[in-house]
Parts: sequence; structure tokens; C-alpha cells
Amino acid sequence: MGKRVLITGGAGFIGSHLVDALADHGHQVRVLDSLEPQVHGALREQGRWPNYCRSDVEYILGDVRNADVFVRALHDVDVVYHFAAAVGVGQSMYEIQKYVDINVGGTAVLLDILANNQTIRERVSRIIVASSMSNYGEGEYVCPEHGRVYPQPRTLEQLHNHEWELVCPISSCNKQLKPVPTRESKPMHATSVYAIAKKTQEELCLAIGEAYQIPAVALRFFNAYGSRQALSNPYTGVAAIFASRLLNGNPPTIFEDGQQMREFVHVSDVVQACILAMDKQFAPGSYNVGSGSPTSILNIAENLIDRLEVDTEPIILNQFRAGDIRHCYADITKLQAQGYKPRKSLKEGMAELINWIQDQQAVDSFEAAAMTLQKRGLTI
Repeated sequence: MGKRVLITGGAGFIGSHLVDALADHGHQVRVLDSLEPQVHGALREQGRWPNYCRSDVEYILGDVRNADVFVRALHDVDVVYHFAAAVGVGQSMYEIQKYVDINVGGTAVLLDILANNQTIRERVSRIIVASSMSNYGEGEYVCPEHGRVYPQPRTLEQLHNHEWELVCPISSCNKQLKPVPTRESKPMHATSVYAIAKKTQEELCLAIGEAYQIPAVALRFFNAYGSRQALSNPYTGVAAIFASRLLNGNPPTIFEDGQQMREFVHVSDVVQACILAMDKQFAPGSYNVGSGSPTSILNIAENLIDRLEVDTEPIILNQFRAGDIRHCYADITKLQAQGYKPRKSLKEGMAELINWIQDQQAVDSFEAAAMTLQKRGLTI
């Protein structure tokens, strides 16, 4: 029997793919979305929803910070996917109030309703919140002498000297560290306003879920990519930013030396994790959502260049951007134990992304965004 599901941010990149999957599986889906112009362009002003939105899904235009709208969206809902958020590490470092207000404040509105509206609370059987790998700050590392360690962010002296790799934090060791898959148990050292807000959002959902006996799941998404990503948003995922640059005849531009390791997970596998998390047998708690196949940022840029057959080379800035970390990729063992199995390889996923972006138009705003960071002293 299908459930009544609310997805906040359901007109966005990941949310819209989840909408499709749930509706196809016979669930009744409702979306609450503000159609943020940085993501959706002029759609809100034009009174239109994205072309991929479905006729068999209910769409509510509204802000998650508006309690009256949120109460209406929660009417008769069984499961809540809370995906609405302001996204972007760099921008969060100078639009601090906006990021905290939307990501933390909007989550607080949802939880306040659940805490104080018994009718809604007794109906909701599960909360699933879109968390982030950025919560961790740096990932897990191994020192050849001391084993697993959890280093603090690199010092300003290191960054000024372009010493990108981390060294052992144990007194007088200073041996270079090797990155390893990051487990959910790793202590979190959020390094940006975005990360701090997402970490707080996750902790709020888990705490209130436990207090009111509403099973809550926090899915820590690693670098998701795929169709419908906002190509004109210079603060979106790195694959989309690189694609936007290339579509406009500009080379991908990379901070540091391009060797920083990340984990790219196709949106279809993210959706797989989201659907699994809805099942009542799925244990509450926090889970990494990744592919199990880390790669470098430079490799992503070169992959896109090759597939688009563009005659260009990535620009390596050898600059640090405030809030960034060096290496972080996922240990997905915990999620696999709940039935998750990544199905889309990076090769397959990138081929699909290329097919999609070749029919898209994008405004390349990267240089303007980078200049804003530079003027504010947020790059080194």
C-alpha cells in the first residue's frame, strides 16, 4: 500500500528524481519548494514549475520557514523527506544568516510542528533528512606510525606554502597522512557555515526524532551528480560547475592542485538509498551515501573534457578556498548492511550526464563567484 510522502525541496536536483521514483512505486507525493532563483532561474517569477514536474504529484510553492505553509504541506503525511536547503560551501562563508536561517531555521520549523501538533506527529512515521559529507570536515586518515587519525584543518602557514597534504597531528610526528574511507563514527569538524548548518540540521532531526519516537534517518550525501543539477548555479556540485564552464567554452577551474579526493555518487543511487530509508525495517541513525569509488577532482574535469571532446585543459589555481577540505570519501559498509548496493559506475554515470548536458544551456557564473571570494579574502 502506498504512503503519503512529503518532499521539501522536491523540485530540485535530488528531490525531483526521488519524486519520480516514489510516484512510480505508487506512493502519493506532495512537494514543498520555494523555487529558489539561484537554482531555478525565473520560474518562481513566471509562476511555473520545472518541465520535469509531474501531473500526478501535488506541488506547493512555499518557504520551509513559513510555519503555516509547512502545516498545510504536512497534512495527512506518513513520511517526510526534508531536502530543502541552501547549498554552497563558498557562498555560505559570506551569506551566513541566509544559510543558517534556511537550513537550521527551516528544519526547526518542521520539528516544532511535529513537537506541538499531536495530529501531525502521530501520523508521521519517519523523517529522512538530507545531510552531507561536509559535516566531517576532513575525512579519515592513516599515519604510517600512529594508525588512524582525525586531523584538524590545515594551518594558514601550510596553505600559504601550498602544502596541500595533511600531516600527522600527533606531537612531533609530522609524517604525511594517507586518506582512507571515512566512517560514520568519525568525529565531525565542520569547516564552513554550510557544513555547520547541515551538521546542526542532522543533529536536530535525530534528537527530536528520538525524543518523540519518530524514527529519523540522516543520509550523508557525498558528491551527487546527474541530470537536473543546476548548471547555472556557481555554488552547486563540482561536476555541474565544470560542465557549465565547458558548455560556455571555458576550461574547468580547480582550487589547490586538483589531487583532492572526493566520492561521486550518481543521483539514481542516492534515490536508491532514500527509498530504502523509508522502510520501517531500516534502522534510524546516520548513513554515508556514496559509490565506494573515490576519484580526484582533476580526474572529473579531465573526464568531462574527454567526453565532450573539447580542446582545452583544466586551470589549476593552486589557491585554497575557505571552508574546503583536502580529502574525504565514504565508507558505505553501514548502508550496505541495510541493503544498499551502488549500481551506477562513474563511467556510466558520466556518460549519462554528458548526454543530458549537451542539450542544456547554462550561464557560467564561476568567475564572478570566484572574484567575490577573492575580494572577501576567502581564497589564499
